[in-house]
Amino acid sequence: MRRHAIKVRDDWKEKVEGKGLTYHSLADGSPYWDESAYWEFSGAEIDRIEAATAAIHKMAVAAGDFILKHERFEQMGIPQAAIKPIRDGWKRGRPSLYGRLDLAYDGRDVKLLEYNADTPTALLEAAVTQWYWLQECFPRADQFNSLHEKLVAKWKQLGKELDQPVYFAADVRQPCSEEDWMTIEYLRETAAQAGLRNEALTMGEIGWEDAKKRFVDLARQPMRTIFKLYPWEWLIQDEFGQHALDTMDHVRWIEPIWKMMWSNKALLAILWEMYPNDPLLLPAYLDGPHGMRDYVRKPLLGREGSGVCIVKAPATGPSGDDGPVVCQGLAKLAQADGNYAVLGSWLIDGEPAGMGIRESKGPITDNACRFVPHIFNPR
Repeated sequence: MRRHAIKVRDDWKEKVEGKGLTYHSLADGSPYWDESAYWEFSGAEIDRIEAATAAIHKMAVAAGDFILKHERFEQMGIPQAAIKPIRDGWKRGRPSLYGRLDLAYDGRDVKLLEYNADTPTALLEAAVTQWYWLQECFPRADQFNSLHEKLVAKWKQLGKELDQPVYFAADVRQPCSEEDWMTIEYLRETAAQAGLRNEALTMGEIGWEDAKKRFVDLARQPMRTIFKLYPWEWLIQDEFGQHALDTMDHVRWIEPIWKMMWSNKALLAILWEMYPNDPLLLPAYLDGPHGMRDYVRKPLLGREGSGVCIVKAPATGPSGDDGPVVCQGLAKLAQADGNYAVLGSWLIDGEPAGMGIRESKGPITDNACRFVPHIFNPR
């Protein structure tokens, strides 16, 4: 893999906005969508990343069975009220649409950093924005990217079992609300292309009709299928969270509640316990660093690198922990031109489907990171 500098298109803002990427710049005006560089991979490297993604997902499925069998919920900080719905949903195979593995890859080793299984973003830029950039700038090259086609295909499959309309909801109160809302709009488009009727509303506009014990939209119509870009750990703590738990038999939530087992970084320690020394995993523990001199301390729940801290021996000063953490071995990230790159490897219905790359000036990928496109050259 190699990083190449390149001249940006003169009208790049207009072009990416035309494909829905309205949040292309950071608060300071610097680009979030950064086409001043791109990463080039060989076909063999893409094959390796794709195979690693499939293998890690397979381990995560086994970990779901392990968590349920060995009652690891308390260790993961999952509330008691959510356990039965998680068990029931896992057993019934409630529909799942997508997820994103964050991977470290330095051209040699692929390592899992975390599984963004419940509310992953950076989807629009991975599926659409970088694809159109490729078509214009490198029409003879290829890209690890079948996201759009696989999303539409999955919606077609789900359409046979879901009540319609499918409601798409996001929380507009969050700082990243524009990104979340445009992600919702893109997913709505993929559902529409699959022939599913759908509507959009905010999380705050979802109503509860107490007399009939059901969720309703603004027109007081019952809501039976809801895609929510809103973490389960927030939802079950909300005012109407108990209603969501009580009506699992009548409402299909996407992503399903069992994703709480995968979106929790305690999964990293459980995977290491189940598959010690697996080459795709980093050492990870819930009860301290276990002798690791250099490691990363991560809160079990969080977004955009919040609360993540790198510890290098000798560690000094307070830990700064606000709650349960996982200690994970320090991975070697791809570096070039003063940038650190993390690969976001996407899965649709559990199958590898594409990749997006985020760069930071430091080794922690946070909300000031940039999305950089990629290519690979066909054999």
